[in-house]
Amino acid sequence: MAIKAIFFDAAGTLIKPSRRVGESYAAIAEKYGIQVPSGALSERFRACFDESPPLAFPGASPAEIAYLERDWWKQLVKRIFDPWSPFDRFEGYFAELFEYFSRADSWNLYPEVPATLTALKARGLIIDVISNFDSRLVKILHGLGAGHWFDEIFISSHVGHAKPSRQIFEAALEKHGINPDHAIHVGDSEVNDVQGAMNAGLKPIFVDRDGANDSASTPRVENLTEIIDLLE
Repeated sequence: MAIKAIFFDAAGTLIKPSRRVGESYAAIAEKYGIQVPSGALSERFRACFDESPPLAFPGASPAEIAYLERDWWKQLVKRIFDPWSPFDRFEGYFAELFEYFSRADSWNLYPEVPATLTALKARGLIIDVISNFDSRLVKILHGLGAGHWFDEIFISSHVGHAKPSRQIFEAALEKHGINPDHAIHVGDSEVNDVQGAMNAGLKPIFVDRDGANDSASTPRVENLTEIIDLLE
């Protein structure tokens, strides 16, 4: 089957924080009277994020989504700082943290993204984002100068389903009227991206930037430019 569309995960695949998450959490926390090593916050972030419920709100109205997104992150950040409670100035801290990660200058595109997406677009392919992020992602991508490459940006909080649920992939397929055999999904999570795509019948490509995964069962790239060769 000829490939008609390529869907991309966002964070860890197309974009990355301009500095490590723990460093940002720690630097801003110090302004609010809490001193915690950045490494400890990075570990807490990973653990608490993995234990959090999906960032999706089935049945929520558009007017409710912004509040629900912000509260989802607020509860996550509260759990991250549990070992250092009480955090008396938490409300102010969280407001600044949430705003910080909404800014495009808090993120970077991976260096190969512009050339890769330009080459894929030149082939006439549909290019979408499918991400377990929130509404801030649209502003971030446009702020980084990347928004024009994407036909659609599917965000779990708006779709009502988060990866690895097949429904978020099916929303993209339905939007473009294409079959799963005609689409590839690219992402850096073996569960959310690889297994999720396979559950929906799409072909997955696993982004393994560290070269730490030697599985032969799924096409793997260390750099997004390698996608071009896989399409040959």
